[in-house]
Amino acid sequence: MLASAVFAGVAAGLLAAVLHFAFVQPYILLGEEYESGAAVHFAGVAGGAAGDAHDPSQAHGDGHAHEHAAGEGADAPADAHDHAGHDHGAGGDPITRNALTVLFAGLVYLAYALILVAGFGLARVFGHVIGLREGVLWGIAGFAAFQLAPAMGLTPALPGTMAADLADRQVWWWATVAATAGGLGLIAYGRGLGAAALGVVMLALPHVIGAPLPEGYAGVAPPEVAAAFSARVLGVALVVWAVLGGIAGYVWARETAGRA
Repeated sequence: MLASAVFAGVAAGLLAAVLHFAFVQPYILLGEEYESGAAVHFAGVAGGAAGDAHDPSQAHGDGHAHEHAAGEGADAPADAHDHAGHDHGAGGDPITRNALTVLFAGLVYLAYALILVAGFGLARVFGHVIGLREGVLWGIAGFAAFQLAPAMGLTPALPGTMAADLADRQVWWWATVAATAGGLGLIAYGRGLGAAALGVVMLALPHVIGAPLPEGYAGVAPPEVAAAFSARVLGVALVVWAVLGGIAGYVWARETAGRA
């Protein structure tokens, strides 16, 4: 179990870091520019003239300008801009920031791999064989439980966007992960329609209750940037989870076959 988890977790963590640098980090850096005021939403649109595009000071000259663009976050809750894996303090040192990103990705996916392989062991107790193909499916299920289902209520948060209270979000996130994982397990391995029906209820329950949301929507980052960021975070996660499950399943099958 440990060999499968370590090998798969380290490999998936490195892949996650590479994909993060290629697809996600540019949007984080852009969001931080809006958050700090270095970039201003609609700065070149308000005046309607080409010359205004390079003069943010003229961006608030008429009623269509967004005067809150550079400083709206000042009155936001203190935890409104906390983002997992985003180290604003290391922003001035790219080497340190990138090294911490690699370390964080490795530790996170190592933990995911340990959970996944523990599930393999539980499945084996009930007579289910896990190999490469089954591992990929388990990885996709892990993505659904840990990232896709929670993102349906709490989208990945770009710097410069608002969010609800951190403690409330954490409770809802963990409850959604547990309910989604349990629901998928009942649908995949449960016996009878009753188990499948209970699984469907568990999948739906967190979303029926609803995620904790901010009192209003505001922020300094353009919604187009936030949308692209969320899409890329989920796309990268799907790829990495599938690779994680496939590697873990392949190594698991080889190890269990060798012991047999």
